[in-house]
Amino acid sequence: MEAVDLARLIDLYDVFFIDQFGVLRDDERAYGGAAAGLRTLKDAGKTVVIFSNSGRSGDYNARRLESLGFSRGSFDHFVTSGDVAYSLLSSGELPVEISGETRIFTVSSGADVNLADRLQATNVADPASADIVIIAGSEAERIPLSRYRDLLAPAASRGIPCICTNPDIHKLAEGGLVPAAGAIANVYEELGGNVVRVGKPYLPMYRYAQMLCGMPGKNGIVCIGDSLDHDIRGANDFGADGVLVRTGILATLTEQELTRKIRMKNAMPRFLMTAFR
Repeated sequence: MEAVDLARLIDLYDVFFIDQFGVLRDDERAYGGAAAGLRTLKDAGKTVVIFSNSGRSGDYNARRLESLGFSRGSFDHFVTSGDVAYSLLSSGELPVEISGETRIFTVSSGADVNLADRLQATNVADPASADIVIIAGSEAERIPLSRYRDLLAPAASRGIPCICTNPDIHKLAEGGLVPAAGAIANVYEELGGNVVRVGKPYLPMYRYAQMLCGMPGKNGIVCIGDSLDHDIRGANDFGADGVLVRTGILATLTEQELTRKIRMKNAMPRFLMTAFR
């Protein structure tokens, strides 16, 4: 693996798929130089897509980035797993039928039920009475996984299908890592439930972004992220080059530990980058 900086990436690629959390920001603030890095890409005429495994919309996430000092003009699109899930569900591409009578129970942060609302479905507070469970977010910084297990056990036992719109296993919170929505989805499967995951590293997320960009060739696309399981594996499966940034969830690993993890995960970045700036 070769070290790389932003100037070299600008020479090599035309389209940039850039992870939000762990590359541009943590749970509270922007990383130093990240906003300037995006502006540098746009000044060079590049197409910039911000990627996020977030159950909320791209518009919502874009506003949050702006509040942290990022310019809305420094990226072309903001693609979230929530947006992709809405597209797949509303077009009938997922094996789940949705109508106004469909009862949806949502696991999220901040009581967010935006996907159910966008689908014009019926929100319910009891997972046992739901037709579909959506796992969009986690509040594991204050709610242990054991409580999520108890909450979801009745739905899983009834065979209620689940859609996870944020497959991340860990998230940055309060200066550390806590279980994310993907970890709750794993619990649902352990309980015997069936889960469909939407987001990185799964191909529909990448194809959706590629379509928004006018279907550029994959050899001109680079995917930048901090997660081997999601960003780099997603890039590998999609067929584009991946850049692993040493901020975010892997920031504390030594070079030897990172090398072992890459071999164990079988997710191979083309380049390593100290930080996005």
